Amino acid sequence: MKAAVLGSPVSHSLSPALHLAAYAALGLAGWSYRAIECDEAGLPGLLAGCGPDWAGLSLTMPLKQAVLPLLDTAEPAVTQLAAANTVVLGGGARHGANTDVAGIQAALTGAGAAGAGPAVILGAGATARAALAALHGLGERAATVAVRDPARAGQTLAAAGRLGMLVTLAPFEPPGRGGYLLISTVPAGAADGYAGKLAAGPAPAAVLDVVYHPWPTRLAAAARDAGAIVVGGFEMLLHQAARQVELMTGQPAPAGPMRAAGQQELRRRARPGLP
Repeated sequence: MKAAVLGSPVSHSLSPALHLAAYAALGLAGWSYRAIECDEAGLPGLLAGCGPDWAGLSLTMPLKQAVLPLLDTAEPAVTQLAAANTVVLGGGARHGANTDVAGIQAALTGAGAAGAGPAVILGAGATARAALAALHGLGERAATVAVRDPARAGQTLAAAGRLGMLVTLAPFEPPGRGGYLLISTVPAGAADGYAGKLAAGPAPAAVLDVVYHPWPTRLAAAARDAGAIVVGGFEMLLHQAARQVELMTGQPAPAGPMRAAGQQELRRRARPGLP
């Protein structure tokens, strides 16, 4: 059986290391998983070419919303968030799922960061919407979303409404209070300026940065120096990938081997001269 991660750019993805480790641990000798460069224009054709020998696809930027009209069915979270990061293929149908939600929940609870204080989310894209759903599942009913351009937060505000959450838009800078849970959903480097301001203001109680390489990010380092609980993006990625493995294979995900393989690949990338 075949599976893959699609996106553009996608060569940096850690998903192949995680999924291949899971297949090996599960004894799925005939399974493969690779990264395929694919943009929105190429997605319909690629999906059309996935025959009965395909188990599923992982989706990253910029495909999480573009895939929606191409699905046959979808779990409720996909409809609520207008985003799918997983397509399960079987029986000639395409089923959409969003495992980012479970990944964020597991990362926060595993680090003891759930309920660390009022939530502030950096960014307003598909991952930010998944963070809202994760917080809702953990019992939160309100959050602040910090954005540079409020005009681009429409999808996030709509998702909050469908979830029954109250969202307040705020400038892209630390709040004037400490003891909050900060979830950064922006790309590597985008929160560097925010990190510089953290040192001068009240510290967050906990920070989840969805970036996993390079690590630590400037934001994570600043939060650590301020005494906050810091959760890396690798934890989120690991747990969302584990859920994808379960959806695609129908078997419990072997989290231990997946974690070891992911950490080994990150250590390889950290060597001088490697991407």
